[in-house]
Amino acid sequence: MRSRYSAHVLGNTDYLVATLSKDQRADYDKEEAEQSFADTKWLGLEIRKTDMGGETDESGRVEFVARYRNGMQQVAHHELSFFTREEGRWVFSGCEMNPKAPTVRVQKVGRNDPCTCGSGKKYKKCCGA
Repeated sequence: MRSRYSAHVLGNTDYLVATLSKDQRADYDKEEAEQSFADTKWLGLEIRKTDMGGETDESGRVEFVARYRNGMQQVAHHELSFFTREEGRWVFSGCEMNPKAPTVRVQKVGRNDPCTCGSGKKYKKCCGA
């Protein structure tokens, strides 16, 4: 993942093509990518999460935010990238743009419920006071 980001920063489209899966290569427009590099100033990469992608895995995922400036506009590109092994090499095989975090449900503690600290008192007489 970091090597592909570096290739974007350096404008190395040959490396980007070489690290695409066979399916992704069919849709990649090298000339369009080269034109976009001329107006783009890369500002940084933040890896948010990785999943799988170890030595024995055949697939992996990387969630990241890449920041760049295109002309006067600053952009944050948030993506969940999917990688697979082809002929022993990791290649980019797809992505999900702006991935959503799983919904977290928070249970509200009522004033007369037992306190969550385990004291045995009502919440309103203990931690909720």
